[in-house]
This record gives sequence, C-alpha cells and structure tokens, in this order.
Amino acid sequence: MPETYIHNGPLVIGAGLAGLSVALYTAPLKTLVLAPVALGVACSSAWAQGGIAAALSDQDTPEAHAKDTLDAGAGIVDPLAARTLTEMGRHVVEHLSDLGAPFDRKPDGSFVLNREAAHGLARVARVGGDLAGKAILTAVAEAARNAAHIEIWEQAFATGLITSIDGVVIGAVVSYEGKTLHVYAPVTVMASGGLGGLYAVTTNPPNLRGDGMAMAALAGAVIADPEFVQFHPTALNVGLEPAPLATEALRGEGATLIDKDGIRFVLEDHEDGELAPRDIVARAVHKANVTGRGAYLDATTAIGDHFPAEFPTVFASCQSVGIDPRTQVMPVAPAAHYHMGGISTDIHGRSSLRGLYAVGECASTGVHGANRLASNSLLEAAAFGERVGLECAQTLSDAPFTPDTAAAVIPALPPTLPPENLQALRDAISHYAGVVRDETGLKTLLNQIEDLENQYAGSLALINARLIALSALRRKESRGSHYRSDFPQLSDPPLRTFTTWAQCRPKLPEPQLEIF
Repeated sequence: MPETYIHNGPLVIGAGLAGLSVALYTAPLKTLVLAPVALGVACSSAWAQGGIAAALSDQDTPEAHAKDTLDAGAGIVDPLAARTLTEMGRHVVEHLSDLGAPFDRKPDGSFVLNREAAHGLARVARVGGDLAGKAILTAVAEAARNAAHIEIWEQAFATGLITSIDGVVIGAVVSYEGKTLHVYAPVTVMASGGLGGLYAVTTNPPNLRGDGMAMAALAGAVIADPEFVQFHPTALNVGLEPAPLATEALRGEGATLIDKDGIRFVLEDHEDGELAPRDIVARAVHKANVTGRGAYLDATTAIGDHFPAEFPTVFASCQSVGIDPRTQVMPVAPAAHYHMGGISTDIHGRSSLRGLYAVGECASTGVHGANRLASNSLLEAAAFGERVGLECAQTLSDAPFTPDTAAAVIPALPPTLPPENLQALRDAISHYAGVVRDETGLKTLLNQIEDLENQYAGSLALINARLIALSALRRKESRGSHYRSDFPQLSDPPLRTFTTWAQCRPKLPEPQLEIF
C-alpha cells in the first residue's frame, strides 16, 4: 500500500529554471520541489546555449520585443501573453544577475547582446558565449538550496496526478527513494519540461518526453497546440544522442549555412537567409540534406580563431568528433528542440483544472504561437515562474490542507515502453511528424501508435505521440513549425488548437483508476 504524504504548500513537479523560479517566489509557503535527477542536471534549461532575450539596450523596447515575438509566432501568439513576457524582460535578467548569473558585460557595465533569428536587433544577453543556461540554472539552483521555505527531493518523479471526485487536482503519485508515495498538496505546479526526447534526433535530454503534459491530459486538462514542435536548424549532424547544438548565436555573429558546393542555400527561401525564422531555416536545412546537397555551418571566417573563447560548448562538441570549427565547416541537421504546445494556461499559469498550474515548456500560454522567437524560452521560464510563484503565495491560505484521501482518484502506474518499442516510436515520430508532414505519413504514424497502444495503453509517451499526430493531422494548413506538404498554405482565420484527451484518446480500455 503506497504511503500518504500531506504537504501543506505548493508541490512543484520539475526543477529546471521554471520550477525553481516558481519555488523562489512562493515564500513564505513551504514548497516541495520534485527533481527527477540531481538538481541542475539533464534539464533543457541547463543546456540552453544562446541566452535570454530582453529589451536591455537604449535602442530597444518591450513593445519592439513583443512585435518580434508576435511576428515569429505566425499569427497565433496571444498578444497579452507576449506583452506580459516582454515587459518583464529587464526585471528578469537583472534579478538573475543579482542571484549570481554572470552575464557577459561590456567595459561600461552594460550587457553584451547578440542578435538571433527573427529579432529586429541585438537583444539576447549571454553568458560565456554559449553557457547561458548552465550558468543561470546554477545560480538559481544555489538560491533554491539556500531558501529556508524550499524542500527539494532529488531523484523524485511524478507518474500521475491525483484528483478529487469533483476533478480538482490535489496532488500526485510520486516515486521517491524506492517507494511510491501519494503526495497531497493544495496546489500542484507542473514544470516538467518539454518532449524533445520523443524524437529520434533532439537537442534535449532524451529522458524528457513530455510526461507532465500527458499526466495533465489524463487528469482532464485542456491541451493547447500540441502539433507545434520547433526544430532547431543547426544541430551537429555527427550521429550523437542527444544531437549537440550549434547555437543560433553563431549565425548572429555571421556564420553562414552552405551546401557542399559552398552555396548559401537559405537565401533561396528567405531574404534574411541564416537569420530567417527558425521554421524556415530548419526546412531549408532539411531540404538540403534530403536532396543530397548537404548542409554545413561555416564559421571559419566570421568567428575563426575566436571560437574556443566565444563558444566553448560548441567548440568542445566539435572537437569530440574530430571537427575543428576554426578551419572546418560543421555538418548540421534540424533536431527537435522546443515544444510550443502543452498544458493550456493563462498568464498566471492557471490550467483548466482547479488546483493545477503549469509553467515553462510543459505549459502553453500562447506566447510562442506556432514558432518560438529565439531565446524567449529562458525568459518565459523565469518570468512566468515568478508569476506562478507569486500567485500561489498570494492565493493560498495558511489553513491546514485536509484532503479527502479516502475518496481521492489515484491513477494507476502508467506502463513503460520497452526500449526497442520506444526507439521505434521515436523513429516514427521523427519521420512522419517532423520538419515536413503530410496526411499519409501522419495516418501511418497513428497506426503505429495504435499498435503500441494495444499492448501499452496509458503509456505517457504514447499519449503525447497521439496528441501530436492527431492534432497535426487535423490542422490542414502550414503555419510556423507545422509544415504540411499537402497543405502548404496558411488558412484563415488563424486558430490555435485546444483539445482534451477525451477528444483524442483511442477506443481502447482506459487504464484502471484505483479508489483509496
């Protein structure tokens, strides 16, 4: 019989930048954070290279940043979410700096700023060239460890959300220290990260397969825009998993994308070339590779001998496979990088279910639309993490939490796909729901998902795969990161996807629910 643990404060599932930002702002409430691995390890925040976007120069404004965000999102960005995010930009960067994040600075103390794709000007604050995510998360993790109101369980992960009989989220089933616990809490904050690990080629930690979105979907939450998966155009195409990222800042510094004949092929698709929106560059790179032209990132002139100092992470990745980017071009390919979809929330992180908040990549506020603007992800994690933390601190009472554990609805432990089935699923999703999609491929993917569902119904990976594939099939247009070769045009009016598991689930027996 699982143990019962009642926590009288927020329960935060995930310990990346979003989850820890929530926890830092919930004081004085006692806050429990579940870190599925050691703190600061194997989360996308720590692996982010480019930096954090914000209006930090005298030439920039939050309004200009918001406009670029809206433009990049291909017509379905929520304007309120974009405005809220960009207006918090300077405050967030200065707060992270105060916590100890060592942003690169000029001699006069101002921030060193890079320009990245689809930004109208340089506004990406960086750390050590390409070490922003790691440095920022290290500073935030240290602050969380030292915060008296925060308790962190490392090597703890949730497998499902506990609800009351009237559908309120009242906690989670948690695996911790070899035991299964029923952890009850007055609010649960999902900050579990993205789902890049569902794809065979990804820049994300492969263990991140969107479990938080699947758990929320099973509990009845509305899911927004699951078909919109962003592919980073320039992952190093050297056969490693995860695929090492060649940060967009390289192109911001003047590196070019060329084919085997030295032709800058992205200019054939967009006048901005290498700094066009990510979806356009990703498709150009994909096309160059599948047509045999090849795709290579050339930084030999733009960066050259400065590479080790300016971009140490990329340089080390290249060196590990025998490439010297100072003198050699880097083979690149698109890789699953960021999920714009997720648990539908408002700008305070509130989901459609009472008691459940979501923040970071597992959430979908609408701020990214169909195509996230470069380096808005770390900003979103910190900014909306702050908003969710403050919301919890301001709305939760000090009264003891007394859930009706006897009537709680406890989800059964979801089945885990065997490694060979998981790899087959990842290969199929990459092939049929990748950079370019069509009806035939998506229906083939759904058939493969259904074959696996016959054996592993309720698998969190399969739930997410179905949400992506079915929503991609239903969206008969091309918009942002979602490109249908059989429907290459935009449709009108621009619409977001809002769906539930009840509208997507297969006609199979549902996983059993246990009533305790």
